[in-house]
Parts: sequence; C-alpha cells; structure tokens
Amino acid sequence: MELALELAALGEGNVNPNPMVGSVVVKAGKIIGRGYHKKYGGPHAEVFALDEAGVEASGATIYVTLEPCSHHGKTPPCAEKIIKMGIKRCVIAALDPNPLVAGKGVKLLEDAGIEVKINVLKDAALKQNIVFFKYIEEKIPYLFLKCAITLDGKIATKSGDSKWISNEKSRARVQELRHKYMGIMVGINTLLGDNPRLNARIEGGNNPHRIVVDPGLKTPEDYNFIQNNSDNKSIIITSKGNIHSEKHVKFEKNYKVKFIFLDGNRFLMEDILKEIGKSGIDSILLEGGNSMISMAFKEKALDGGEIFIAPKITGDNGAIPFISGFNIGTMKESIELKDVKFKVYGDNVAVEFNL
Repeated sequence: MELALELAALGEGNVNPNPMVGSVVVKAGKIIGRGYHKKYGGPHAEVFALDEAGVEASGATIYVTLEPCSHHGKTPPCAEKIIKMGIKRCVIAALDPNPLVAGKGVKLLEDAGIEVKINVLKDAALKQNIVFFKYIEEKIPYLFLKCAITLDGKIATKSGDSKWISNEKSRARVQELRHKYMGIMVGINTLLGDNPRLNARIEGGNNPHRIVVDPGLKTPEDYNFIQNNSDNKSIIITSKGNIHSEKHVKFEKNYKVKFIFLDGNRFLMEDILKEIGKSGIDSILLEGGNSMISMAFKEKALDGGEIFIAPKITGDNGAIPFISGFNIGTMKESIELKDVKFKVYGDNVAVEFNL
C-alpha cells in the first residue's frame, strides 16, 4: 500500500477534479502489476495495474488507495474489471465518499466472492486526497494560501513594488503549487499592480484556471489575464451590475473570458467559493493581495497555506502588510496555525500550515 500511495502521487495536478489513486497487484509475494491514475478522463489506476499483470492477475491480491469505482463514468467500472480478471483479494486504503461509489464498489467485490480489507494506511490516503474529499463532500474548492512576505510581514512597499521578495527557489516552488491546484485566484489590486501571467512555468505543468475578483470590472483589456487566454481559463468574478456592459460583452465575445456575477460590490469568500465550485474547480491557490488574504482568514475559509519568509525588512509602516483589518485585544484571540511544517528554500523559510 505504501508503494500504491507513492504511485498515486505521480498523478498530482493532472487528475483534478478526480482523486489521485495508485494500485499494485501482488501474487505469491511478487509484484506483477502497478499503475496510477495519470490524467482526468483517462484509465484508472486499477486498469493499468491489472493490464500489466495480465492473466497472472487471476488469484492475486490487488492493493488500491481508494475504493474501486462501481459506476460507468468517463471510464468503465474498475470493480467489474477486478472481478473479471479473477482477483481473489482486494485491499483498500480508504472508501470513496462519492455518492456514486460510497461502499458500492466494496459490495460489488464482496458479492462476487472477493475478500475485501479496508482502511489500510487510511490516514495517509485521506491526507493525500484532502482536496478531493472536501470537494466531493461540500462542492466547495479547497483553498490554499501562497504568499511571500518580508521579515516584518510586508508583501509590497507602499508604492506597490513586490519584485522580488522571495528568492528563485521559493518561486520555483510556487510554480509547483500552480500545477498542483486547479485554480489560482487574486484580487483586482494584485492584477493591476503586477499584471501577472498566473500560469505554471514548469515542464509538463498544467496551467490553472485564472480567477480575478474584480467587483468594478477594472481589468484592462491589454493585460496578460485577457490577452493570454488561448486555453479559455480566465474567469472574472464581478458585480451583477456589470452584466451586458461593454467590457463584459467584449471580453466574453472576443477573448472567451468566463464570468461569475455576484450581488453587490463587496463579496464574501463563501459566496465566491460556492460559485467557483459550480464550475467544477476543486481547488484554488490564493495568491493575494492583502484584502483577499484578510477576507479568507476573517471568514475562516482557508484550508491551508504556505507562507514564504524572506530575510528582508522594510521598516516602513506605509508598506503593505500581507494581512490586516483585525481588532484583537489579547494574544488568545490571534489566529493559530496548525500542523505547522518548516521548509528551507535557500535563504527563505516557508511555513506550511493547515487551519
């Protein structure tokens, strides 16, 4: 099962909104097949493992990190293939919370006379697919914060300059995160100040859906967000008052930009995430700026994050802090990060956490 989990991790960033799954087929103490879910819409892990095992799969044991599917979707049911190949025992790390599966895969196997054992390395499997489990159960994207700050907690000078706070190693890590998560989101001030590309600049990387929260529809036509939309992944979240405006019509028609419209001019993160979830986006990397980060913390909408700290000090009260707007009287009221891990990227230190 440890090997199956390692194999599953190879699908990171390529299978969303499906889960990462790995599978290993063992017979007489020897591994005869292995596989993992490689890309969304493609064959599942069990298919690769069983096809590699071939006729030797008869009488063997299959290990799989998530309950085999029992329904017809983009691919045929894996449980049926396991039965057809003559597997005698199936070991599963975690059950699938998807209502289309949710124990039905296990029942199908057991009804066919296959011995089933569940919850082997369950905690590791749940952690590996934390994004999938949240989205399938709540239909709300997993929200992960990324930001780079100075030692005194600033994300930019008072003029808005932020290039570069973090070093190259930290920025390389950010590209991995952009590949991992299905969407990337910033506020309009970050977009206007940085004109970011919001893509995954790594070999073989998948570009995320690019999302800007722009209530007043201030996004300029000549910015990367609009011009570099050949993959049709740019999404603007704006006020319903902008429906059928000249800019809305032009962006949608000429540049294939997608729109999400919300009431008013000040949005709740809860409403933003619910609407994004309806688009099938299971996870979002939140990259700023101050107002978006502060809102996410205030609403307790974050699931986790990674904050990169650089050995730089602005010493300027006018510089932009990464979070603000709270009014606390005691340290007991402060936000406490959980499951903290520290990573070192050259002279940068990253704090990875859950909430």
